Amino acid sequence: MGYRELTPEEQRVIVHRGTEPPFSGRYCEFFDRGVYLCSRCGRPLYLSEHKFPCSCGWASFDDEISGAVIRRPDPDGHRTEITCAGCSGHLGHVFQGERLTVKNVRHCVNSLSLTFIPKEDLKRGLFAGGCFWGVQHLMKDLPGVVHSTCGYCGGTVDYPSYEQVCSGETGHLETVEVLFDPKKISYRDLTRYFLEIHDPTQKGGQGPDLGDQYRSAIFAVDEEQRKAAEELLDELRDKGLEPVTEVRPEARFWPAEPLHQHYYLRTGNVPYCHSRVARF
Repeated sequence: MGYRELTPEEQRVIVHRGTEPPFSGRYCEFFDRGVYLCSRCGRPLYLSEHKFPCSCGWASFDDEISGAVIRRPDPDGHRTEITCAGCSGHLGHVFQGERLTVKNVRHCVNSLSLTFIPKEDLKRGLFAGGCFWGVQHLMKDLPGVVHSTCGYCGGTVDYPSYEQVCSGETGHLETVEVLFDPKKISYRDLTRYFLEIHDPTQKGGQGPDLGDQYRSAIFAVDEEQRKAAEELLDELRDKGLEPVTEVRPEARFWPAEPLHQHYYLRTGNVPYCHSRVARF
């Protein structure tokens, strides 16, 4: 399955549902900015924004990356166990009703179950390809992608709402912000995949979704990204296609409302206008 080989102590905790001693974990009092991954399979589990100080003796989080953590009854018959959705590795337990944060939930996690990637080691890509629900759904699980967010980019209004964007008056495009580990996936490969999961030749929309907010665009955060995007579009032209995807300079990205994040994962539906088509 490609899982990392575990030490005996990691096996005791992750495989055999053990618990590390309180206040012994490396992430107990650790608050750097970045992303926490499953130390067994590498699946992204928590953002540093989810972590909060707690005197319980273990790393504490009041939220998780959507779809990353599974809850199930603990064998003790009292608590709720949390496991990695990618490999079923034991993380710890979740508690509610303690009123320690506004979200009123605490993921009590063993540090041995986690690996941390500093924010400065991650790269960022901005992709607009029609309805952001479908783009996010197909890009979120690519190896090397550690987090994705639906939002709005390229417009003239600050803090736009979904309704404002859909009016076509703000100039925003429905966009997905992707944070990725360049050691595991290159920006070029990420962009190539993006150009295969939507139709880069459709003008003014994507599938049945028509409107300015559904246009195809890549917002390059630097010259290297701009060059890679342009070269890939040229490759499509050499193959006889006529892409209309715009390559724009980076613009302010505004996260969309919570109900738009990981929409298909939450609803159990599947994208209706996005699927992968080999183009390269």
